[in-house]
Amino acid sequence: MDQATKLRNIVKTGNQSQRPLARVITVTSGKGGVGKSNTAINLAIQFRKMGQRVIILDADFGLANIEIMFGAVPKHNLCDLIYQGKNIKDIITWGPMEVGFISGGSGIAGMANLSRDYLTYIIQNLAQLDAITDIIIIDTGAGISDAVLEFLVASGEILLVTTPEPTSITDSYSLLKALNRHPRFHVDQSIIKVIANKVNTKEEGQSLFNKLNAVVSRYLKVPITYLGSVSQDTQLVKAVMQQTPVSLQNPNAKSAQDYEEIAARLMNKELNKNVVKRGMAAFFSHIVAGKGEHK
Repeated sequence: MDQATKLRNIVKTGNQSQRPLARVITVTSGKGGVGKSNTAINLAIQFRKMGQRVIILDADFGLANIEIMFGAVPKHNLCDLIYQGKNIKDIITWGPMEVGFISGGSGIAGMANLSRDYLTYIIQNLAQLDAITDIIIIDTGAGISDAVLEFLVASGEILLVTTPEPTSITDSYSLLKALNRHPRFHVDQSIIKVIANKVNTKEEGQSLFNKLNAVVSRYLKVPITYLGSVSQDTQLVKAVMQQTPVSLQNPNAKSAQDYEEIAARLMNKELNKNVVKRGMAAFFSHIVAGKGEHK
């Protein structure tokens, strides 16, 4: 029995208890500096305001953007769960409005080398997240690394953040192109939604999406949908400098209201009827199985 089959059996066994499954949303971008982590944090705050329990997994192994913006330093990260025997609840840091935060560290990279028993322990721990949260937001690293693509392939719901800068649009297309070429990516298993960030008007955001969509539709045949735009906003910049999400510091700011609108669309049942809740265990099993296949 290969590792991928073992992992599927682990997840299947865990699902027999009819435990709830969290909604896993992966936030990504083709390049750095476009506001990806800001998007993850502010959407988390908006979801909390709507009564949802939220945990952010910072999967950007090179930079600690989320903890800096949270103004909180985590005592533990995912490595401590994998290698130090910590429980999943031990590695959650609680930030503003009780938004949970897990630092990924570099732990995921070594998961494919672990024994089946150890993988079972880790995945069962990760499955506990489904019971304590409604939405898990995964903040990936920026760019087109293998690690980022593995997260995107495993995700059923992807938020692609881009800006009007020509390089950002080009890099967003390059990311979608690389994802489309990935051997385990299937267009019918992932929903890709685009957020236009740092725009001056709603029209500019729509125009940005139209340009990207025209090229993607012509050359990649990957369906993408427009989720909305976030205004270029000095209040957001001030909030970042003070390590506080703008949605908390200034709820009336243009950007905060934009995040509120986007969160509302993401919670609209009719607009999201095709979203399938896979849960955290299935998400990580997909990643680890993929690593096993390439060994």
